[in-house]
Amino acid sequence: MATTYDDGLPKHHAATQNEKLVIAASSLGTVFEWYDFYLYGLLATYISAQFFSGVNETTGFIFALAAFAAGFAVRPFGAIVFGRVGDMVGRKNTFLVTMGIMGLSTFAVGLLPSYASIGVAAPIILLIMRLAQGLALGGEYGGAATYVAEHAPEGKRGLYTSWIQTTATFGLFAALLVVIGFRYGLGEEAFAAWGWRLPFLISILLLGVSMWIRLQLNESPVFQKMKDEGTTSKAPLTEAFGTWGNLRWVIIALLGAVMGQAVVWYAGQFYALFFLEKTLRVDGATANILIAIALALATPFFVFFGWLSDKIGRKPIILGGCALAAMTYFPLFGALTNAANPMLAAAQASAPVTIIAHQEECSFQFDPVGKNKFDGSSCDVAKAYMAKTGITYANIDAPAGTPATVKVGTVSFTAPVPTSMVGPGKDAAIAGFQDALKVGLAEAGYPPKADNAKINKPMVVAILWALAMLVTMVYGPIAAMLVELFPSRIRYTSMSLPYHIGNGWFGGFLPTTAFAMVAATGNIYYGLWYPVVVAAATVVIGLLFLPETFRRNIDE
Repeated sequence: MATTYDDGLPKHHAATQNEKLVIAASSLGTVFEWYDFYLYGLLATYISAQFFSGVNETTGFIFALAAFAAGFAVRPFGAIVFGRVGDMVGRKNTFLVTMGIMGLSTFAVGLLPSYASIGVAAPIILLIMRLAQGLALGGEYGGAATYVAEHAPEGKRGLYTSWIQTTATFGLFAALLVVIGFRYGLGEEAFAAWGWRLPFLISILLLGVSMWIRLQLNESPVFQKMKDEGTTSKAPLTEAFGTWGNLRWVIIALLGAVMGQAVVWYAGQFYALFFLEKTLRVDGATANILIAIALALATPFFVFFGWLSDKIGRKPIILGGCALAAMTYFPLFGALTNAANPMLAAAQASAPVTIIAHQEECSFQFDPVGKNKFDGSSCDVAKAYMAKTGITYANIDAPAGTPATVKVGTVSFTAPVPTSMVGPGKDAAIAGFQDALKVGLAEAGYPPKADNAKINKPMVVAILWALAMLVTMVYGPIAAMLVELFPSRIRYTSMSLPYHIGNGWFGGFLPTTAFAMVAATGNIYYGLWYPVVVAAATVVIGLLFLPETFRRNIDE
């Protein structure tokens, strides 16, 4: 006799209208939450001008960085707090709460008075709102994924939950479209003055719609069954993390699946955009359009790989995507340089740049507050200028006391020794060196920015699409795998923490970490070692310890 659900339906069946509503409502609500989360990043320039203008430049920039990073940093704590509530109170009510917190926090940013109006309270309140957003997102994902998976028919969890996996990309699209629409509709001057608030304010409408839709839903059948039988967890944190039997699976999920998924996700969508704009000097509008096209073409494959994981398993697809990323990132980003800025690629091949200096005299060329002039040594003067150009260079050690030399092809430029100079003479010598080096780089064929007419746009889209396809491989099946890995009584808590440590910390800080690695070495590709090593480590750990889960019964 076939196994059936409580409603009499067989476990393998076509999606009912109620199940379609569950997927649509859960996904739509999560799209809105990602929309809210991404707005801060897209409007960071305007927010910085409004809320950090009254403090000195260094302090203001530190606050801006802290507020941006806060949303990533607190996501695991949101997972702990709301995961516990979700396992004790229920899936539906918990993600209604997280949605409310996210929506109201975002709306409040649109109303928040500037620094000019209320002083230092403005950036402090802004930081609190950003923390609230991160906490809410930390609780939202686990609830939505668990809720959808526990409604899904046996054998279709990958397909059903893959719709949740599309929401981050759709949320980014929604935020981009709204911001672009208001900027063009109002004009840059009006948008900078007050129009930047409108994308935050209209989020209250999105909140109302998504809350109304989700209120039409019933509790997850798995949780309702546990509640009726009195078998819900009374201490989900203790059961999830206080017992080695479950904690080991949390650790394996993080190291053997999620951390690799996270770096592939952020490298394929965010770091690729950063690389185009900051390193290859493609103008921002063009870069946004190209990556938007690639993401639009790749997004259906979240669902495809979710469906495929129901047929062949989660593990080979997730680990396969991590392995492909580790093997292809260097050639793909190299090809991206050739396609997006062929003049830069040609110059790097014909006239490679080398800095010859005593390495112990060289400072770490990464300054998060933008105040260090890096003019304390000859090496610093040389590297500081090269760091601003974004041009890759090699390092060769020289004897102590030797002035640093920048070699462009066969032509050398000797940097001044600042310690032997003071006042205007020092500044003039540094400026003279920079001017000469600028001319030398231009004569060697290094362009100040990418020539839009020479960008091979179809090839750039194809490369970005390939990077995004790796994202869909690792991300499409991950929700179903995490749901299946843990028992129902502590599922929300257990799956949320590794997901948000992986994506909030390993993934969220990837652009900053990779940029620091590039700045430290001078090699524009060196930052790729971060996602490559993490993805490769996930493949090894996952192969050794991660179980296959796609045939598991999650009703227990």
